Amino acid sequence: MICLLPENDPNARIRFENLDLEKLPNGRCTAKVHLAWEAGGSVFRGTAEGVSSEIGVLRCAAEATSQALELAVDNRVTLELQGITTIKAFDTVVVVVSLASRFSDHAQRVVGSTVIEGEPAAAAVRAVLSATNRLMGSNRIFLR
Repeated sequence: MICLLPENDPNARIRFENLDLEKLPNGRCTAKVHLAWEAGGSVFRGTAEGVSSEIGVLRCAAEATSQALELAVDNRVTLELQGITTIKAFDTVVVVVSLASRFSDHAQRVVGSTVIEGEPAAAAVRAVLSATNRLMGSNRIFLR
């Protein structure tokens, strides 16, 4: 099944614009993720709150990204973070996410990963985008 998304450019892709991460004094954190269509389209913002631990910050950023992605496709797809972890492999650290996606009556699990270079929370954002790349790539929603 293929569903066209609202942007005018049929080859547009979602782009990571910005991540604002705030660690609060009460042991919590908030993440605000901004995504946009490559072709200069609308900006979509997702916000999440979580525990300010090493994995909690990653989870918070991933959940905010999922929320922004849902907005980017007019809530036609729902994404639920199933899990997030880091793995040390080949002298580097990788963040891996697992998401449950639903479009209409079709459910599918997707997994994405990326090497942590710089801010770990930004890597969590990129891992979610990696997981959903084929699901919501090129201005279309693809389902197997």
